[in-house]
Amino acid sequence: MSSHNDHQKGLLITAIGGLTLTIDIPLIRLADGGAWTILLLRTGTTLVAALIIWAVWRSLSRNAPQLIPGWSGLVVAICYGLTSVTFITSIYYTTTANLVFILAFNTVFAALLSWLFLKERPRLVTVVAMLAMILGVAIIVGDSIGTGHLFGDLMALCSAFFIALAITISRASGKDMGFTSLIGVILPLAVAVFMVSGEGVQVNAPWWIIFNGAVIMPISFFCLANGPKYISGPEVAMFYLLETVLAPVWMWMIFAESPSRNSLIGGAILIVTLVAHSLWQLQEGRKRRATLAVRHPA
Repeated sequence: MSSHNDHQKGLLITAIGGLTLTIDIPLIRLADGGAWTILLLRTGTTLVAALIIWAVWRSLSRNAPQLIPGWSGLVVAICYGLTSVTFITSIYYTTTANLVFILAFNTVFAALLSWLFLKERPRLVTVVAMLAMILGVAIIVGDSIGTGHLFGDLMALCSAFFIALAITISRASGKDMGFTSLIGVILPLAVAVFMVSGEGVQVNAPWWIIFNGAVIMPISFFCLANGPKYISGPEVAMFYLLETVLAPVWMWMIFAESPSRNSLIGGAILIVTLVAHSLWQLQEGRKRRATLAVRHPA
């Protein structure tokens, strides 16, 4: 009964994190400002909120996780910091649909990095899924050639790679990286402060981005980071897909930003592949648990 309750708790926590993350990009666009100013306000408020949450947690409990656990934590923080820079840049140089569809490609990078560094050889089904996702991204990026979106698409690919690298290092270390992604904003914050000091503050509606950094980012990352404590990796991945599906919908409703035909085709390939592969992983996990239960009955 306890494990069932933990599973339900994990589903609820991760669903909250996934749904909250879907409004990140719309809030950035609503703020209507220069890229460096947006990066400054987003990372600055996120850092302040994270430090306040951590300080309160530590005052109430001695079991509060480390902000940056060792050298591996430092590398993970740098990866998340670089992700912030490339993510904000891609928002200004490509469409929201292209961005979130390409970000879903981080699962392919994660599988390749795990294969190279953790010696976790992917199953044939995973290799087929990776090839399908490569095709989907190729369709999206190919559609951007000559449209001015190619640089933004490449920045989105960099974001996907840095996220995958951070996940791989986190898994290899086995350490609690719950706050590391939030503290990692120190790097892009420092760069943004330098750039804004030269060009000045450029933002028309700062309350949107302050709300995003102070509330949306801490809630979404905290919930998504805690989900794996209660539910499996494939289940967590399914909730990350909420941004891939819903962010373009919010952008269409608010800004009438419609994805191109090829972007929709490539995105559909990515989403269908990810859902099918996640469901296959869940089924495999159930089979393994059932086999273990038969071999080692309680």
